[in-house]
Amino acid sequence: MASIPVTVFTGFLGAGKTTIVLSVLDQIKPGYKVVVLKNEFGDVEVDSKLMLAKAAASEDSKDSGDKKESFVNVTEMLNGCLCCVLVGQMKNALLDIKEKYSPDRIIVETSGSAFPAPIAWQIRQLNPDGFVLDAIITVIDCVNFTGYEDTSYTAKMQAKYTDLILLNKHELSTLSNMKTKISERQFDILLDHVYELNEDTPKLKCNGTRGVSLDLLFGIDTKLFQLESAISEKNEQDLHHQENEVDLVRIMFPPPVAGHDHRCTDENVCKHDQGVDGVDLEFPCLFTVQSLESFLKTLPVDVFYRIKGLVRVQSTDDDTASLWILNWAFGRHTLTQISSNGNDDTKREVYRVTVMGVGLGGWPGRLAKAFGFGKEGESEAVIEQKLIAARVVKFTPSGR
Repeated sequence: MASIPVTVFTGFLGAGKTTIVLSVLDQIKPGYKVVVLKNEFGDVEVDSKLMLAKAAASEDSKDSGDKKESFVNVTEMLNGCLCCVLVGQMKNALLDIKEKYSPDRIIVETSGSAFPAPIAWQIRQLNPDGFVLDAIITVIDCVNFTGYEDTSYTAKMQAKYTDLILLNKHELSTLSNMKTKISERQFDILLDHVYELNEDTPKLKCNGTRGVSLDLLFGIDTKLFQLESAISEKNEQDLHHQENEVDLVRIMFPPPVAGHDHRCTDENVCKHDQGVDGVDLEFPCLFTVQSLESFLKTLPVDVFYRIKGLVRVQSTDDDTASLWILNWAFGRHTLTQISSNGNDDTKREVYRVTVMGVGLGGWPGRLAKAFGFGKEGESEAVIEQKLIAARVVKFTPSGR
């Protein structure tokens, strides 16, 4: 049996990896089976839900014929990074994918803080098990790369060790409704920075949401990260890079139940959490779509890199509320409504959000208040203290 080629997409937080992967899936021909292995922080399968929502929308638009989405499957590895925290677990994930789906290709989309080398070595070690590393592809955010390049060792490593660099979001300079634009001069400066890091690797502009042709992405047969070079190259890898670079704030309501792995899905949301650690939990005042978008516009992009998760949003027409997928990066966002499903285990979720950035130490209370928690007149500090005790808010500073 032929080995399964594995294509790895990497790139810093908010670079647009998921958009590129979605554009790849759009180009897959019926009958060619692809599985996406997605790695991200937090405990919510945000991107798999986005991909499934996209697949459902595409199927609804087709009246007949083969549906290529039926040949696409998505699985995720959460709460850690494939190159450090979850190192070693990828073997089990890939073997499980092979047994369950027998795919023609596997696409690995890493977290934004992932180094390419440890991931590549893990795949190389699986050659006897029927896997072959086809390519490491790095997505670069043309708008923001020069802003975090100097402070992010990870972003430099991603640009330095790759088979192909995809220049994403360059087209924003032609969109009149975007606050953040790049001029031709700024794009030239970006290229200078990228070439200083990696002069020889091919660099391609992405064609908006249509991405890049599969002919340029598949069949690269990379020579990077051979196992015999692993010892010397490991000296350049910092396996605690995520903790050194990124602050994390998680907002979880209903909160996790102490001593259990599950979250509350009772009819009366979080009823059994009233009085946790002496804390009274009030149901938060929900966003509307308009108020959520207004709030997102106030976030400084030099502090907030990425916000992803599930948010329950109040309708302005009636008393109903529905769950939406929030995907925010450096001032740009998408909101995707999740279709109602009585069997969906997220039907009682209110908030399951992960925030990534730098200098977030003073923000947990402000974020909690913005998300509708706290009584009138209650200070942000008191709200933060209360919600951390109740496990609704969790702050993990860089270096931890």
